[in-house]
Amino acid sequence: MNQGPRITFIGPGVMAEAMIAGLIRQKVTLPSRIVASGPRAERVTELERRYGITPITDNVAAVREADVVVLSVKPQKLGEVLAEIRGAVPAEALVLSIVAGAPIARIAADLGHAAIVRAMPNTPGQIGKGISVWTASPTVTEAQKRLAGQILGALGEEIFMKDEDYLDMATALSGTGPAYVFLFMEALVDAGVHLGFPRRIAEQLVVQTVLGSAEFYKRLQQDVHLAHLRNQVTSPGGTTAAALYYLEKAGFRTALSRAVWAAYERSRELGRNAEPKPPREGGR
Repeated sequence: MNQGPRITFIGPGVMAEAMIAGLIRQKVTLPSRIVASGPRAERVTELERRYGITPITDNVAAVREADVVVLSVKPQKLGEVLAEIRGAVPAEALVLSIVAGAPIARIAADLGHAAIVRAMPNTPGQIGKGISVWTASPTVTEAQKRLAGQILGALGEEIFMKDEDYLDMATALSGTGPAYVFLFMEALVDAGVHLGFPRRIAEQLVVQTVLGSAEFYKRLQQDVHLAHLRNQVTSPGGTTAAALYYLEKAGFRTALSRAVWAAYERSRELGRNAEPKPPREGGR
């Protein structure tokens, strides 16, 4: 019986937990085949209690028998982690990084390992409703690509792109995107409270409006442009026309576009600050 790949997570944070939950939910592998490694014993023990996975606080020991090593640490910790596990990752293993801004070339050089997948998931993956954009180094095999697709698919939808440049774009658009949506929703709720609604009712109205609008478009997206749906709601001289006129006048589109561009530039800056370093002598 195929028990599934041995998957090690270095960095047991929120996205790592989302992936662990999805992998178990989608039966990609058994809980006993998943290892979570991090410096805080209480955190990895918590994941063991919730999901039945193996907790460990030694990154080197955690990766030694892995089929897949998932790098899910903060960007500022990546260099330290790569130096620590260099030489310990099995030669045939796949390394899957979800570290924002970290290019494949930097990971491959600092780790001394060629088979790298770089991915950008987003937080709705915690409930299986996320979307991930990913790419792979030339040495990643077709079997490893299928496995990467399975792992990321456990978070929701996944899109493979050949050009790594799209990862910085995805970071700015879909990776950071939930924050834009939450801010928009928060502003709408506050506006509803200002009008006189109890906050609980304003939240219910806003949440269902956003959910319903997204689902409505998703069902029709092959046949209709977003602008068409907006126009359907906008009667000449009506309330929606008045609201949209004010949003356009206030620079709503421009502000959002500039926000996405700022996130994109920051992602690229993180990548430039993480240029490949020459390997240290001795392998590790």
